Amino acid sequence: MVNPGGPLKTPPSTPLPPRSGSAAGEQTAPRSVAVRPGVSRRSSIPAFEVMRITDEIARRRAGGHDVVSLCAGEPSARAIPGTLKPAGYTGPLGTAPLREAVAGHYREWYDVEIDPATVAITTGSSGAFQLAFLAAFDPGDRVALASPGYPAYRNILTALGVHVVEIPTGPENRYQPTPALLDAAVAEHGDLAGLVIASPANPTGTMLDRAALTALVAWCSLRGVRLVSDEIYHGITFAGDGADHRGVTARELDAEAIVVNSFSKYWGMTGWRLGWAILPDALVGPFEALASNFALSPPAPAQELALSAFSPETYAERDAIVAGFARARQLILDAESSLGWGVAAPSDGAFYYYSELGPQLERFTDSVEYARRLLADADVAVVPGVDFDPVDGSRAVRLSYAAGETAVAEALDRIIRFQG
Repeated sequence: MVNPGGPLKTPPSTPLPPRSGSAAGEQTAPRSVAVRPGVSRRSSIPAFEVMRITDEIARRRAGGHDVVSLCAGEPSARAIPGTLKPAGYTGPLGTAPLREAVAGHYREWYDVEIDPATVAITTGSSGAFQLAFLAAFDPGDRVALASPGYPAYRNILTALGVHVVEIPTGPENRYQPTPALLDAAVAEHGDLAGLVIASPANPTGTMLDRAALTALVAWCSLRGVRLVSDEIYHGITFAGDGADHRGVTARELDAEAIVVNSFSKYWGMTGWRLGWAILPDALVGPFEALASNFALSPPAPAQELALSAFSPETYAERDAIVAGFARARQLILDAESSLGWGVAAPSDGAFYYYSELGPQLERFTDSVEYARRLLADADVAVVPGVDFDPVDGSRAVRLSYAAGETAVAEALDRIIRFQG
């Protein structure tokens, strides 16, 4: 049982609810009475708040409101090609040309040789996480995550019967896990089977530099802990022009790490639902077996479009968009004193600004009320931190500056006027 008052502040585990339609102590219904089938207990996970807010934005816009959304992490989309070839199934792990192109991308960006046979093309990074977690972990295994962090990690693992150990992070460790925090997690909860990291991270935008990532890789290797590295925001970084400025891939440091990436963020292909995983040799077969049953194959038209993602022209086009994110980020940083919020994460990469609300919590009950009132009164959409941190997220909000400079400037003006 998790200790709710322990140093890791992990919320107490709650027993799975009774199966819907079969409450505890309920008498068996007579055969002449129809009994409604139940709902699985594993589906009792929270919905993603960002997508609920996205629906509310659409409703308000349909009602004539001029809503500025700093909600979803959705960059400018790539153009659709003029024609797409007829599409049938591909192999469960994607087409050979695209898997080879992904391997070439690692050679181009990271100077790392990847065997195309270990590349698995998936239905978005979400598909990669589902299949990777199924292939790597069993029900009852303990997997550690940083908090605040992307809620889908927690919710997918929970639905699969994996015990999630949330590690609270903050400015003192740049919102990233450390070997010391992992040691504390093991002392409180027991041995870990896995660790999920993200760099740049959602919602904080913070990154692991080479030294910090190397330390985590060494910690996992010594203990037989499977490292899963979310690198979907690589390339959207603001850390200068050094060799590692796009991010350090865990695959460079550990051949047993699972690396997940996506065409959605840097390449702006969110709706095409295409991602990939780089797998250790031992997981390629299990991953392929799962993929062939769960999805048959990744979407063929998206794979055709993605072949153009690794051209010099596309890299240049997307880097120009990243430069726009940098300018939008700077607008927020320049407005920090006017916003008058609390402690904010450094936002080294991705396109997120995550901050405690500070003095605003004297006026609003929590970040949920703040976000609701901001949308209702100022037509600006932000995300309350409860999605990302179930313990302390009620004190924080996330802004996405993927919407660009114009939207961010307008939103900041409205926020400052709203706060009066």
